[in-house]
Amino acid sequence: MAVDHLSKGGPDGTTLGQSTTDKVSLYGVTPIVQRSGAAQATSAVGTASSTAVDTALKAAVIEIMNTLAAIGAWKGSA
Repeated sequence: MAVDHLSKGGPDGTTLGQSTTDKVSLYGVTPIVQRSGAAQATSAVGTASSTAVDTALKAAVIEIMNTLAAIGAWKGSA
């Protein structure tokens, strides 16, 4: 079986989608536009330590999990 590559070998690399409104997915799940939300703000977890799991850090981790599941990179269930 042959493998298809998404690269044209250009010096600037390869991108999926040209804008935040282009829909993208992996593994055959329904494509979605880029997610957005307050939990994605880098300032929400900027100085959190490994011992300080507060509400903002939990929200950020949940958003990461939801985003990965939505595009098909994370199964999201057992």
